[in-house]
Amino acid sequence: MRITYVTETYTPEVNGVALTVARAVRHLRKRGHALDLIRPRQRGEEARCDEREWRTAGAPIPMYPDLRFGMARVATVARRLAANRTQLVHVATQGPLGRAALLAARRLALPVTTDFRTNFHAYCRYYHLGAIEPLVCRYLRNFHNGADCCFVPTRALAQTLQTQGFERLEVVGRGVDAKLFTPARRSAALRASWGVRGDAPVLLYVGRLAPEKNVALALQTHARLLQQRPDAHMVVVGDGPLRAQLRLRFPLARFVGMQRNEDLAEHYASADLFLFPSESETFGNVTLEALASGLAVVAFDEAAAAEHIRDGVSGLLVAPGDAAGFMTRAVQAVQSQRCRPQSMMRQLARETALAAQWDGVLQHFEQRLAHHATAHAASGLHDVALA
Repeated sequence: MRITYVTETYTPEVNGVALTVARAVRHLRKRGHALDLIRPRQRGEEARCDEREWRTAGAPIPMYPDLRFGMARVATVARRLAANRTQLVHVATQGPLGRAALLAARRLALPVTTDFRTNFHAYCRYYHLGAIEPLVCRYLRNFHNGADCCFVPTRALAQTLQTQGFERLEVVGRGVDAKLFTPARRSAALRASWGVRGDAPVLLYVGRLAPEKNVALALQTHARLLQQRPDAHMVVVGDGPLRAQLRLRFPLARFVGMQRNEDLAEHYASADLFLFPSESETFGNVTLEALASGLAVVAFDEAAAAEHIRDGVSGLLVAPGDAAGFMTRAVQAVQSQRCRPQSMMRQLARETALAAQWDGVLQHFEQRLAHHATAHAASGLHDVALA
């Protein structure tokens, strides 16, 4: 199959969408599909325009200056699709480049699928833009309803979007690399570098340090735990616009910046309790990474946590919006020793992740792309027969 894959974030950018998209691209190419990747050129990258990849013009996203959106004319994208004899267009992001690709595909009567990966409309309330949230939601609805189908990562999100008028939704989950993220990477040397002595508990947050991630709640949880366990540590992995502010507010936490690959996996495995306080996720890949690392997880009962965690068995779930409950359950997890390395909860967390590895997820995604390409082609033949 000849696929054009369009995305406005890609590695070496470090975020859940970029890493997941890159994994899907590798899988489809490995499976023998002729895949043309269209994405914006990132800082420091050379221009590229060949049969495998086109790096378009781009500009920084206002709320996220270290990330970029792409720009291309619809006519230019359409010419490339026609020249490459594209059979299906998949659009992973909803920015200007994604919109140009969607319109180009429709101009050529090509099948097009999309991903709903980010709750951009919900982000408005975190950036004092709540007044335009309905407009952003309308844009997203019109965008995705213009495709043959829209892939979403959870059943709960599909139900929510349906009530908002989104159509033709299909659930394709997310996976985890359980060979990379494993309890076997626990490192006494890394724990010692954090100043941890013996079996003192280490709380961990991994993710972007931005308003919509609710990071302060994780740090407030650590501050509360210190009242009962003065030896408790808090490690924060990630970067973002709130880093300087959070370091000032929470000087006892250890901010270690971005971590990648084996280093990231070692940070997960060397902690004891994973705190995921975000309420703006469509999924949250870090939840599965923590589970695969054998960590007890405290999260709100939505997105990946709702999909994969059994409350009180493989993790701890809290009703959305209950910040006090989040802190209480985290403290209780430490005090009850549910976060100890050999606890049953941590063992069951690992087993949960083993059932959600990437191979099956990506094969399902590939099958759905093939289905839509075939169905569209059959529809075209049917139309010709009726003419």
